[in-house]
Amino acid sequence: MSATERTYNFSAGPAVLPLPVLKKAQEELLCLPGAGASVMEISHRSKQFEPIISGAETNIRKVLNIPDNYTVLFLQGGALLQFAMIPMNILVGTGKKADYIITGSWTKKAHSEAKLVGDVNVIYDGKDHGYRRKPSAAEAKINADAAYAYICLNETIEGVQYQTVPDTGDVPLVADASSEIFSRPIDVSRFGILYACAQKNAGPAGVTVVIIRNDLLERSGEKVPSLLNYKKLAENKSMLNTPPTFAVYMVKLVTDWLLNDIGGLDKMYAINKEKAALLYEVIDNSNGFYKGHADKEFRSLMNVPFRLPSEELDKKFQDEAKTVGLATLGGHRSVGGLRASIYNAMPRDGVVALRDFMLDFAKKSG
Repeated sequence: MSATERTYNFSAGPAVLPLPVLKKAQEELLCLPGAGASVMEISHRSKQFEPIISGAETNIRKVLNIPDNYTVLFLQGGALLQFAMIPMNILVGTGKKADYIITGSWTKKAHSEAKLVGDVNVIYDGKDHGYRRKPSAAEAKINADAAYAYICLNETIEGVQYQTVPDTGDVPLVADASSEIFSRPIDVSRFGILYACAQKNAGPAGVTVVIIRNDLLERSGEKVPSLLNYKKLAENKSMLNTPPTFAVYMVKLVTDWLLNDIGGLDKMYAINKEKAALLYEVIDNSNGFYKGHADKEFRSLMNVPFRLPSEELDKKFQDEAKTVGLATLGGHRSVGGLRASIYNAMPRDGVVALRDFMLDFAKKSG
């Protein structure tokens, strides 16, 4: 399939990547300039790879304006491994409990993994609200002596997003930013740990970016296995073992694109707000034909879940959308319905095409 035959891919992840990034990777795939081999064939300790991983870190620091007292790690295992690594490193041995705010499927899963490792509290669970919103400060009161407080900034499945970062005082805030990292400006200094698996908005599957405040590295105990130990991973600059070299290379290219082609997160944020508004306007003006999941004030800019009046229409929508090049619009298997993931790399033209299809489908089927 040629580039001209590519569909608009609304998958939640692995997700669409910027076309200029794919073209650059294609251009260099057989032979990385100056290396005499593909980036997938060179040593992670070679002089050719060192500027790739250091360049990726430099870019991330610049894009997110990361303070000097934070370490950037390139790890493996995705968010699922972080669910366990976080309590293993910064909860166990503290004699404290960790506070979890459950706002959807991924915080629910994070809590279930964490409680296998250490002592955790659920201080808020949005189940009774159908996971349609984030809690107010009064609803999710952080315990002052908590080892950390855990949130997911954007629940990918439910399409529910924090519009502002909650204030946790002196308690380190730990956040899963997998489906929103690089989508808008964010104050990293508000977090103890901010992490993201790359395959939604930062690169391909295989690498997880972990940004951790340096004082928290000291909590990693000697009994934490080396490859799960933040402090040891930091001391070895993410190369305690072989890192996912190609995935790191792609993160470098994606962040190059964000900085050089887009012009940074302020501009990316403006683009993302406009794209999301195109779809939410259709949902809001459909007289109930399309029903969004999240409450309006907590709607995600990255993931737009919605339903039609019946499962039969949900299926018909997907089938007909595929015929016009709009792909991967099914909702998560756990909730059904439909979902359009419109990450940074989804071009405006793709969102416009989906908007126009939604309007036409409602006119014919509503």
